[in-house]
Amino acid sequence: MSSIQQDLSIFNKFNFDRPPVGVKFLATKPDGIERLDKVLALCEMLREAQERSPFYATKEDFECVGPLLFGMVEPDLVFESGLVGPKLGIFKEARANKRIYQYIPRMTKGTVNYVAFSPLDKLPFDPDVLVVTANPSQAEIILRASSYTTGKMWFGRGTPVMGCTWIFIYPYLSGELNFTISGIFSGMKARNVLPDGLVLISIPWDLLTGIVENLQDMEWVLPEYTETRDEHNETFKRIAEALEQEFQKK
Repeated sequence: MSSIQQDLSIFNKFNFDRPPVGVKFLATKPDGIERLDKVLALCEMLREAQERSPFYATKEDFECVGPLLFGMVEPDLVFESGLVGPKLGIFKEARANKRIYQYIPRMTKGTVNYVAFSPLDKLPFDPDVLVVTANPSQAEIILRASSYTTGKMWFGRGTPVMGCTWIFIYPYLSGELNFTISGIFSGMKARNVLPDGLVLISIPWDLLTGIVENLQDMEWVLPEYTETRDEHNETFKRIAEALEQEFQKK
């Protein structure tokens, strides 16, 4: 096991049905990783990475909007005019479709020429973003870990189209964890990338250490989750009364 895999090995404790995927954005060709041997949409590369050894993709290996989001190609004015979305029934009018291009996260042109993907158990690089595919109970633990020592709010950001940018690029550029639900992005749903109802959590590199430490420190299954409703109410009441007495001693 590499040191990177060891550092992130706490995620193995979840026994995910689909392994977490590390993603890295590169200006130069990565060493020791094979190139993808097919053409896929960016969202499909998540599923591909869950099922095979590490690989990298470059401009020619992407279909759909991947090259645009990575700054590998010039914007297509037909799409950015907003005319496509209404034809697909995703937006009522072009002006609604056009609006999303004002805030879709994109990489600076020429800075990303290769994108590497790897399942966690074969991870050969320090990921820029770790994408976790979880059920709601697993997601609750990870999201709680993200605010366990900071109290920070969770945010789930997205748009009906180009959902892949919110999974891969937004966390990298913003430094914020993002989460969404499989089945709510039109392109991913049309391609049957994942079953509906799974929680996709994208963790940028600078939050990973803190979340790993919190997962190691905190209780995963809180006592209140195993209590009955009445037992939980009684526990909460007992704690509140004890704290009230402490406050009165001041």
